[in-house]
Amino acid sequence: MAMVLAGLALVLGGARAATAADCGQADIAYLGTDGSRIRALRFDACAGRLGAVTPAAEVDKPRWIVPHARLPLVYAAIDGSGKEGRVIAYAFDRASAALTRVNEVTAGGGGTTHLWLDTASMTLLAANFASGSVSSIAVNQNGSLGARLATLQATGSGPHRRQASAHAHGGAIDPSGRYALVADMGADRVFVYGFDRTTGALSPDDASPPRTFATVAGSGPRRAIFGASGRFVYVLNELSAQVLVLRWDPQDGRLTQVQSLAISSPEFQGSKSASEIAVSRDGRFIYVADRGENALLAYRVHPEAGTLSLLQRLPSGGEAPWAFDIHPSGKWMLVANYRSNRMNLFGIDLQSGRLTDTAQAAESPSPVSVSFIP
Repeated sequence: MAMVLAGLALVLGGARAATAADCGQADIAYLGTDGSRIRALRFDACAGRLGAVTPAAEVDKPRWIVPHARLPLVYAAIDGSGKEGRVIAYAFDRASAALTRVNEVTAGGGGTTHLWLDTASMTLLAANFASGSVSSIAVNQNGSLGARLATLQATGSGPHRRQASAHAHGGAIDPSGRYALVADMGADRVFVYGFDRTTGALSPDDASPPRTFATVAGSGPRRAIFGASGRFVYVLNELSAQVLVLRWDPQDGRLTQVQSLAISSPEFQGSKSASEIAVSRDGRFIYVADRGENALLAYRVHPEAGTLSLLQRLPSGGEAPWAFDIHPSGKWMLVANYRSNRMNLFGIDLQSGRLTDTAQAAESPSPVSVSFIP
């Protein structure tokens, strides 16, 4: 590990590697998979062209990957395959896209499925799906992983067959840095925990009444993300295939529902399944992946009310769109179509927010997440 960290110091002290803004070198997107390795996908953002998919690191069931804000490092959530999950720090080489393991920590629960990096405190939130817990993990100044600072265990269940117990599926820190929101698919809750940006510690919801937001039974919250203004939270319900718009009170840490939208088309009779949600780089649009209908949806965000209006629905380019990421330029979206073993590229019109299928695809076995490296 010492040699890896020494190499990172040289990168920081000398000439920086090419960034996403440079047209002379292809960008990298790292792919989490349901298999035994992390893969790297090359992408020429200037030409809008996908390159080769190559192995980057051997590891079982890497579910989610987030990059460091400044250093050439990424952090991967490792499922654990029935045992305790882990978070691994990797150094990446921009020329080869190869990953070199720096260090790892246990995640405090099983089925580690999602990571959120709070850059202000340099703390990772790790959501453990199988055990229904969330942990905060320190990131050291050199980018290596520090101690696991806290783990909170949720309880709860719902009427759906997949809701026998709590299943934490995604976390986020609010802009004030005082609260952590955790969408729990099994408990039908968006848990609102205390967060200390100085120490990185989490604290239970001990308010009376509790700050935690209860969704409709059987809805299965998968993600809770903040809009650009920080005044609204957008919750994606996996099992009911809905988007909730919630007003956020940063003083009291409470959520109030403003709008509920079904993402399934009216004629759809199959099994509903929503999988991903993200805000556009300028905050004017919200994008959603509908795994049940193999579709992508684009919504316009009302700048004051925070409410959404549907702009577009189009095919995802394959089957079971599990996740997507938006390129730092805001002009491209890369979609992981799990059952098709395929990554599909879409263009984003910065003015209208509408998506266009470029008809470009790259083969990659069982992709479940994608993360562009800035």
